[in-house]
Amino acid sequence: MNLSNNEKRRYARQIILPEIGEAGQEKLIRAKVLVIGAGGLGSPCLLYLAAAGIGNIGIADGDKVDLANLNRQIIHETGDVGRAKVESAADAIADLNPAIKVTSYGLRVTRENAAEIIKQYDIVIDGSDNFETRFLIHDTCYRLRKPYVMGAVLGFMGQISVFKGYESNKPCYRCFCNEIPPAGTIPNCSENGILGTVTGIIGAWQANEAIKELLGIGESMAGSFIVFDALNSKIKNLRLYKDTKCNFCGS
Repeated sequence: MNLSNNEKRRYARQIILPEIGEAGQEKLIRAKVLVIGAGGLGSPCLLYLAAAGIGNIGIADGDKVDLANLNRQIIHETGDVGRAKVESAADAIADLNPAIKVTSYGLRVTRENAAEIIKQYDIVIDGSDNFETRFLIHDTCYRLRKPYVMGAVLGFMGQISVFKGYESNKPCYRCFCNEIPPAGTIPNCSENGILGTVTGIIGAWQANEAIKELLGIGESMAGSFIVFDALNSKIKNLRLYKDTKCNFCGS
């Protein structure tokens, strides 16, 4: 494909980057990215993916917009309260970049539908807010050999990583956290709070890592686990290793 004059104009500031260029922009336009969750993480992630020209974006979320979402879920507006999040997010993307093809899944990702949805995409970004869904998405991505971009937030803290455990030297998520924590043992944002800017930083970072993976540029975050402390302006980059005894990906 050849970029149109309008596309060259719209994406001019990233096309001039030598790591991207017109060939890279063409890859982004052809790419298919699934974002699961149109909430705190998914909101900034979706906006930056659309702005970057990811041509095909899937959004999976079964919730409706609530007033309490709006301190951090910036893809939605006050007038969207009560609407399905996938509809609100799709409208926001269309306003930002009408060239993007959006496929909406107004449902929860479950064991029954995960593989059928995920297999259609090049990469999956996880903006879910619970461990059960996170494990399900990761495990499905592993089996389908799809890069899995995870993010998590609570209070002033954020976490992000990329998992490609299907590669021989890369850890899977279960090498790091092998079982779903018991119900009630892990705090959540509803009970313990979240600063909206933290979701903005981690969600935008997830979009950045997805773009890198799609283009094959820079250093992949696979094998690294970043912990971001917004309150004290600190970042820890932890090295993760493949666990040969992992009950999921170990040999």
